[in-house]
Amino acid sequence: MDRSSRRNFLSLACKWGFYSIGVAPVLSAFFAGCKTLDTLAKSGPSFQIGDVFVDTKAIAKETQVVTNSFEDFTPEQEYYIGRTVGAMILQKYRPYNNPKANQYINVMGKMLAQASDRPETYGGYHFLIQDSDEINAFAAPGGFIFLTRGMLKCCPHEDAVAAVLAHEIGHVQYKHGLRAIKQSRVTSALTSLAIKGAKKYGDEDLEKLTETFEGSVSDITKTLIVNGYSRSFEKQADLAAINILQRTGYNPNGLVTMLNQMKTQLKPERRDFAKTHPSPDSRLAVIKKYLGNYSTVKSPQTRQARFKAALGKI
Repeated sequence: MDRSSRRNFLSLACKWGFYSIGVAPVLSAFFAGCKTLDTLAKSGPSFQIGDVFVDTKAIAKETQVVTNSFEDFTPEQEYYIGRTVGAMILQKYRPYNNPKANQYINVMGKMLAQASDRPETYGGYHFLIQDSDEINAFAAPGGFIFLTRGMLKCCPHEDAVAAVLAHEIGHVQYKHGLRAIKQSRVTSALTSLAIKGAKKYGDEDLEKLTETFEGSVSDITKTLIVNGYSRSFEKQADLAAINILQRTGYNPNGLVTMLNQMKTQLKPERRDFAKTHPSPDSRLAVIKKYLGNYSTVKSPQTRQARFKAALGKI
């Protein structure tokens, strides 16, 4: 993507609608500070990372020393990487314009996240439904979680929806998105995102910084949309989901229900969940080792009524 295309895309991303709890449907509530990304994309003489304004003509004398591990990304750095990955995902899947449905999954998702082993991220957890019949869900670094209408159609009750959200929260909990960055790029990415040094950066240096950032984002986006996570990562996320569901009073068999429904709806010719995840049967085999025999999920009447009111027409 050249500078012009990158700039135009990021500007457009800032205008797309998004829903968060109690806020208007604007993407700025989700990707706060898109101007920062646009500035970085232009490779100008200065840029902003979080609340820090970096003047490339007057940077201090020492650079921060970082190691080549994904764990060394700060929460702020993870947030900005995840926000940009989210913008790339939105380029492929547009938001679903239904405030009630999006508020519903945000309330539920944030509650579930509080019961996870990582209840807080730098920018908080945010959830968005995408207007696509494909069956898919994505978790970008920092707590940006997306799921399609097609995925929600695999959920006959709230416990199943909770299972999907809890699974994606599990990916965030274990920082699977950051692990997708190529090892050879990690040190460079960390250095670029944590600049506190004395070097004066010209256009060539800033172009390299931008390319490193884009490369890291590309690694993650390709994993989420094209390749999918490894079987071991999916197992980790499923087991995290079981724990989260148990802690919040949802029936963990909601995950089994969702996977069984998915089996009947997946279409091999589509580039969706079937292309980027282990088969439902292989996941079910692992899950059943922990849950035992399947028991039918019996949602309380009030819970089911709430589910139908929010997602019944999706």
